[in-house]
Amino acid sequence: MPHNYRIAWLPGDGIGVEVCDAARAVLDAAGFQAEYLHGDIGWEFWRREGDALPVRTLELLKSTDCAFFGAITSKPAAEATRELAPELQGCGLSYRSPIVRMRQQLDLYICQRPCKAFPGNPLNYRDGIDIVVFRENTEGMYIGVEFNPAPESFYAEKAMARVPREAAISIRSITRAGSERIVRAAFEFARRNGRRKVTAVHKANVLRATCGVFLEAAQTVAAEYPEIQFDTANVDAICMWLLKNPNNYSVIATTNLFGDILSDLCAQLVGGMGFGYSGNLGDSYAVFEPTHGSAPKYAGQNKVNPLATILAAKMMLEYLGEPALAARIERAVAAVVADGAVRTYDLGGAATTTEIAQAVCERLSTV
Repeated sequence: MPHNYRIAWLPGDGIGVEVCDAARAVLDAAGFQAEYLHGDIGWEFWRREGDALPVRTLELLKSTDCAFFGAITSKPAAEATRELAPELQGCGLSYRSPIVRMRQQLDLYICQRPCKAFPGNPLNYRDGIDIVVFRENTEGMYIGVEFNPAPESFYAEKAMARVPREAAISIRSITRAGSERIVRAAFEFARRNGRRKVTAVHKANVLRATCGVFLEAAQTVAAEYPEIQFDTANVDAICMWLLKNPNNYSVIATTNLFGDILSDLCAQLVGGMGFGYSGNLGDSYAVFEPTHGSAPKYAGQNKVNPLATILAAKMMLEYLGEPALAARIERAVAAVVADGAVRTYDLGGAATTTEIAQAVCERLSTV
């Protein structure tokens, strides 16, 4: 195993530091060797510097193989502005999510969200669920082009007559190229892993322009993979069907906002945010993270479930070409969940974050 990995370590704030410490303990116990380079990111840097993702951190990413991200606090724009340091007030600064910025600036167009039910998890909605969501990560409703109020020039278009002058406006941008590459990523994953079906999720019957582009692109790509079953679903309908028959689904490909929503729904089917993790993947870089928030009310209490973060570390090892180590970590997590002796509060137990990490570390020697 090569020992020259360079990992940008971005624990953030809130519970981010604690869960990242837990993941690091498991990586060390598994024998993974890397240089971890700390990066500044999070709410305090927004307050003090007016930038939650400083330029120095973006520069750090350029010199590393991938990044590992914990969690950060995010607040609505007006509240974020009020919390700026006094000397930064009135400077026209606008808060934007650092993880969204990393996705866009580094072209991490795939958000891959595995949602797998571990046997013995008391929070499983149903046994046997194994769904992977491929969410387009760089366009859609999250491009950050919004107006409140909209410029007067907007209303020169006849179609804008239906929009009230006092309306706030967000732009949804969907491209054929962006749609094709996320759907192709889903099919390639299915092919490599023997997955039986890919489902493209949209709302083309109402969002005819943007979802129409996505749906047509998905159908075109699907034709290149005749051995894999392909179907489509409206986003509202699949929320119902996922609850009715979750085992009917294997790989889901969809747009940014729909993927954000569906991946949380799928995470809840397999235990909730304590098991929700993702890889933000591009052609030359990746950022791995648990998908829960910073949970500031629990910060410093050493009580939250770190398994999502540990599984994100497992996913990072897969990306780096260390499948054997990754598989050992997943087996150790599965063993801890199945045994049930060490559980955090969300699973009905009283174990600490550290104790869960220690239990996984101990299991590594037996799996």
